[in-house]
Amino acid sequence: MPLEPKTLGAALAESLPLHSTLCRREAPAFQRAIRSGDEVVVACTQERRLFTELAEQTEGATSPIRFVNIRETGGWSRDAKSASPKIAALLAVAHLPEPDPVSTVSYASQGRLLIVGPLDAAEKAAALVADSLQVSIFSTGPGAAGGAQERRWPVMAGRIASLTGWLGAFSLQWTRDNPIDLDLCTRCNACLGACPEQAIGLDYQIDLAKCTSHRDCEKACSVAGAIHFGRAPEALDAEFDLVLDLGANALIDWHAPPQGYFHLADGLAHAEGLSTLLRLRELVGEFEKPKFFDYKQKLCAHSRNEVVGCNACVEVCSAHAISSDKERQRIVVNPQLCVGCGACTTVCPTGALGYTYPRTPDQGRKLRTLLATYLGAGGRDATVLLHNEEGGQALVEQLGRAAQLGRGKRDGLGGVPAHVLPVALMHVASTGIDLWLSAIAFGASQVAVLSTGEEAPQYLDALKKQMAVAQALLAGLGYTGTHFHLVEAGTPAALDAALAGLRATRQRVPATAARFAVGAEKRGTLEMTLDHLMAQAPALSAAPDDAAAPLEIALPAGSPFGAVTVNKDSCTLCLACVSACPASALQDNQNAPQLRFIEKNCVQCGLCAATCPENAIALVPRLLAAPERKQPVVLNEAKPWACIRCSKPFGTQKAIEAMLGRLAGHAMFQGEALERLKMCSDCRVIDLYSAQNEMKITQL
Repeated sequence: MPLEPKTLGAALAESLPLHSTLCRREAPAFQRAIRSGDEVVVACTQERRLFTELAEQTEGATSPIRFVNIRETGGWSRDAKSASPKIAALLAVAHLPEPDPVSTVSYASQGRLLIVGPLDAAEKAAALVADSLQVSIFSTGPGAAGGAQERRWPVMAGRIASLTGWLGAFSLQWTRDNPIDLDLCTRCNACLGACPEQAIGLDYQIDLAKCTSHRDCEKACSVAGAIHFGRAPEALDAEFDLVLDLGANALIDWHAPPQGYFHLADGLAHAEGLSTLLRLRELVGEFEKPKFFDYKQKLCAHSRNEVVGCNACVEVCSAHAISSDKERQRIVVNPQLCVGCGACTTVCPTGALGYTYPRTPDQGRKLRTLLATYLGAGGRDATVLLHNEEGGQALVEQLGRAAQLGRGKRDGLGGVPAHVLPVALMHVASTGIDLWLSAIAFGASQVAVLSTGEEAPQYLDALKKQMAVAQALLAGLGYTGTHFHLVEAGTPAALDAALAGLRATRQRVPATAARFAVGAEKRGTLEMTLDHLMAQAPALSAAPDDAAAPLEIALPAGSPFGAVTVNKDSCTLCLACVSACPASALQDNQNAPQLRFIEKNCVQCGLCAATCPENAIALVPRLLAAPERKQPVVLNEAKPWACIRCSKPFGTQKAIEAMLGRLAGHAMFQGEALERLKMCSDCRVIDLYSAQNEMKITQL
């Protein structure tokens, strides 16, 4: 792997020592470095364990140590000779400070394990974990061999109504509706011999479809009293810490099931059967995980006045961790169920849901440092490859290894190209258009997101829609080419072909890279990014005529940018839409009956259209690439209605006339009562009390 210490050192503004056997013969150099107290970056992940152990054994070692892979990601590729800018960029990112710690979510497990499935398979699984876990079994049938003669664990049976919860807090609800009570059954097998229909299996439950209720089994069980055909069905529930589901169909059939729930459709014959049992044995005690999200209700566009607008986060969550609470104008996120994919934060148009592991400013700083260092070292046409830390990272490293093994062969894999900059994420669904467009503003030519097949289908759909919006924005501004790609690859060969295909088009990007800092507020970051992109947009610089109409870029439905149109013939200026708008995009005018609109604030949540009683509002997804998008414009206005008694304006002519027309035929609004509707609130009260022909409550 070719390395140029002087070139890399110049790009990083430091002196870089080059070691070839740092973990072996040159280990004293590593030990001297970690005694300095300064941060130490080791550009090798192959021997991370060895370096860590060596640091623990080195007296006086106080330096924080970080590891970065430059071999599989850069050095082991067909164009490794051109990889110095990328290696410099990866080293620069490794120097960045660690993100601030986040709050945590706690779990507590006492080891109460519920095994659901055929009785024979459940008892086999129980025998392997019962020494460390408290096992209970829910039998769904005898299986191939039935239960053992000795009953070693509590066994339940019946119809499962629901299984809910998470690690340490699972709740099972079921109905016990079989004539045999398994708590009383001693497995003496007398009932099996007495039953002429062979309706009783070795799960010690009666198949009521075969049974003719001759009661011979009940007589045979008179001593134990476990069989009683007159017993009424009983609803029961129980609490567990862990669940092992051996059924063919999962009780919790989610793409991201709760922590502590494991499903093995083939029982212990499943490919992950042994590893699952080992994991179960370890899940006793107290555990923590990061709280992956922040929620700001005041920014949320989910609901107003029990009317639902934006529902994107609820729909995209594969862990069923997000639910609607429209009565309180919010969504509710269950941190115990959240698995940290971040898809909810990606589709959130307002930034009410923010990702914290790491936070957006930390990710933005990483991208800016990566691209600035790459470009400063002479790199060109940078492609940022976002991948997850598990399957994606493994696939990238497999590609580098395959390229090294096939070096010199015509049909060998090329490895990760020199212009492709891998960036590891907790989950690939955790970034969206704010960071992608920021990357383009920082100097990237393309942003690719790697899917290895682990992701939920709705995540991929969400990423494609986000990419369609971002691509439409850039295309409308005149930045030609394809800037965003969803790379779906499950093998090194597929990834190699996909990365090679990214060179198929040339991308136009801003002439000058941005240097702004990505903020915590999503809309604020988008505004800074759009300002930078519009300032250098080819489509805007090509039209020097100041009098030309503002550039309107049509965007796909579901875009977080857009305008609204108002049917002036239908709108009565009731201003219900103003009170429903969570982003202050729709506003009134205290000095005149007007409906005003600031396009920059609009998140296209649809609450205004859903709230409007006249159905006069429609959404228009677009980007107005002009300063006017930040200024209020009047969508509708009307003449004020003047009180017929004091002449004070208190409504619009159209609204009052519409009200009079609707109530004119009502029995309660005839004569003077109808005339009072034309008065302001003060005059209406005065007229009511001064009228001589009105019946007073004191006269009754």
